[in-house]
Amino acid sequence: MKQKILEALRSVIDPDLQKDIVTLGMVQDLDVKEGKVSLSLILTTPACPLKKYFETQIIEKIKSIIPDAEVNVNISSKTTTVRSESIMGNIKNIVAVVSGKGGVGKSTIAVNLAVGLAQKGAKTAFMDADIHGPSAPLMFGLENIQPQIIDKDHKQIITPLEKYGTKIMSMGFFIDPDKALIWRGPMIGSAFKQIMEDTDWGELDYLVIDTPPGTGDIHLTIVQNYSLTGVVIVTTPQKIAINDAVKAINMFKDPNINVPVLGIVENMSYFIPPDAPDKKYNIFSGSGSIEEISKMYNIQILGQIPIDPQVCDEADKGRPAILDQNTNYGRELEKMVDNTVRAIAIRNASLPKTKIVEIKYH
Repeated sequence: MKQKILEALRSVIDPDLQKDIVTLGMVQDLDVKEGKVSLSLILTTPACPLKKYFETQIIEKIKSIIPDAEVNVNISSKTTTVRSESIMGNIKNIVAVVSGKGGVGKSTIAVNLAVGLAQKGAKTAFMDADIHGPSAPLMFGLENIQPQIIDKDHKQIITPLEKYGTKIMSMGFFIDPDKALIWRGPMIGSAFKQIMEDTDWGELDYLVIDTPPGTGDIHLTIVQNYSLTGVVIVTTPQKIAINDAVKAINMFKDPNINVPVLGIVENMSYFIPPDAPDKKYNIFSGSGSIEEISKMYNIQILGQIPIDPQVCDEADKGRPAILDQNTNYGRELEKMVDNTVRAIAIRNASLPKTKIVEIKYH
C-alpha cells in the first residue's frame, strides 16, 4: 500500500522546481496503519507559499486510493542553500537588495522583505550596509538604542537587536545620526566587514543586506568576501530609474562577478485612490518599462508595489508596511516575499553556488 501511495504522490508536482515531491525527497516517514495514513512533508523553506497547495494535493491523492483514510500531513521545513564557505557558514542564504539610484524605496523593500520572511517562520536577519545613510534604526523603530557588545574568546562580539522576529544590525546604531560620516571607500568596506563578521547572527535561513544606491565599494566588498545567493533589484517606473536598474543588473551579470539576479521589484508602481478602489493610475511616466527589462534580461518581476503615503508613514513610525495585511500595498508586499522565496528555491535547485570573486580595479 505504501508503494501505491508513493506512486500516487509522484503526480504532485512542485510548480517551481518542476519535479514531483517524492523525487525531491519532500515526502518522508510514510506510515499506513488501520485506515490511518501519516507522513512528513519537508518544505524547502518555512516561508514556502505553497504549504496549503501541497497539503491539499497530498490528501486528495491518498484518498483516491483509500477513500475513508484519516490523513495526517506533518509539515516541517529545511531551507535550501548552496553556500559552503566557512565565512558566514551558519547563514543559508545571503540576499543583497540593490538599486541603481537612490530614492526608489530600496530600503523599504529590503526591510519588508526581511520582516515578511520572518513572519512566515524563517530565521531571518537584516543587515543595513548603507554606511553613509543607514535607515534601519528609523525603519525598525530602534533609534537611540545600541546593541550589546560582549567579550568572547578575546574578541568583541555584537549581539544584534531584534524586532518583528528579525535580527537587525546597522552602522546607524553606533554613530551620531546628525553627523555626516566622512569616510573613503576602504574605510567603509572595512567597517562593513567588521560589523558583518563580528555580529553573532546565529543560525539563519536568510540574511537580507540593504546596500547603498549605485554600484560601488560596498557591492564590491560583498562579492569579494561573501557567497551571495542572489540579488534583488529595486526600481521605480521612471525611465531614469529603469536605466540605472539596468546598470545594476549588468554589474551582477558581469562574467567577473556572476551573481544570480533573483528578480526585480517595481516600487511606487501605480496609485489606487482610497475612495475609488476600482481605479488604477500610473503616476510616473515610463511605466511599463519593467516588463521590457524583464524580457530582455530574462529576470522575474518579483513585485509591483503601489504608491501609498501610508507606506512612508509606517516606515517613519518604525513599523514595516507588510504587517498591514488588509491593504493593497500589504498584499502586494506579501506577494513579493512569496515570489522571492520561490526564486531562491529555484536558484538553489538549478545553479551552482556563487563563487567569491576577485575584481581588478581599473
